[in-house]
Amino acid sequence: MALAGTKATSTALTTPADEQVLLGDSSAAKSSTLWQTLKPFGWQGLLLVAVMGVLYAPVLKILVRQWYNDADYSHGFLVPLLSLYLIWQRREKLAQIVRRPSPWGMLVVLLSLGLLFLGSLGAELFLARVSMLGTICGLIVYFCGGALLRAMAFPLAFLLFAIPIPVLIYNEIVFPLQFVASKFATSTLEMLNLFPVMREGNVLILPNMTLEVVEACSGIRSLMSLLALAAGYGYLAERSTVVRWLLFLAMVPLAIISNGTRVMITALMANYIGPRAAEGFMHEFSGWVIFVVATVLFLALHSLTVVVRKKFGWLPRDGSALAKAKVSQ
Repeated sequence: MALAGTKATSTALTTPADEQVLLGDSSAAKSSTLWQTLKPFGWQGLLLVAVMGVLYAPVLKILVRQWYNDADYSHGFLVPLLSLYLIWQRREKLAQIVRRPSPWGMLVVLLSLGLLFLGSLGAELFLARVSMLGTICGLIVYFCGGALLRAMAFPLAFLLFAIPIPVLIYNEIVFPLQFVASKFATSTLEMLNLFPVMREGNVLILPNMTLEVVEACSGIRSLMSLLALAAGYGYLAERSTVVRWLLFLAMVPLAIISNGTRVMITALMANYIGPRAAEGFMHEFSGWVIFVVATVLFLALHSLTVVVRKKFGWLPRDGSALAKAKVSQ
């Protein structure tokens, strides 16, 4: 009952049973949200994805085996994980994108399956592996639309770092890298003038031995890993597209110079310590050290770009902008 001229008030008391009901409602809301996300795919979509998985199972098996056996692409295990993390990081923005399924996605899927067929006939692994990425993009467009694909463009393109480059291109890259590394090491040793050194192609002639820069020492392994690192770091830590490309391209000379320095250090150790210093643990350890040094130089380059942009006013000062906003309020 309520007295005249007064407003009826009621107090709500929650009991443990009510709290359980509320928790059940929230979990039900979460499950309904998950169902709403998966509902557009339907059983046809799930069946189509399952069929694609069966088609690409042999391709994935060979790819994972190459990641495990080929040290040049051992970073392939980390690339899909980082790609998933990049997608998860943008999950809120991706959830806000309006889904507009497009039949053009099925055309992309069919073309990708055509590449898979051609790659299987010609034993060309690169075509088969790239077609797998094309199939993923086609399915996204078919079920969700091109807007979602554009929002996921970088995480999906980042998966290319997990796919080994074709053998023909690989061979065209490796020998010039061997030549550049041996030439850099020879020029540096001649500047230091510690001992006489000559070079014939990719072979360094030391006073007591010869040192050949083989494919494993070409730097292709560190180059691919450092490029993947530069692309992922630039996407996460930098907003400017120009600076992202600058950091990515700058990693190429950094990787080449770092590998040339490694060859030079190996020549020094081989000359003063012995041939064993150019093999085994010391050789592998020097590769890790040079990789870390290249990463540090890359981070220093990014810091330098930040300092330069702040000095010339090219970088927005978030701190001052927030302070002005608070004062105006």
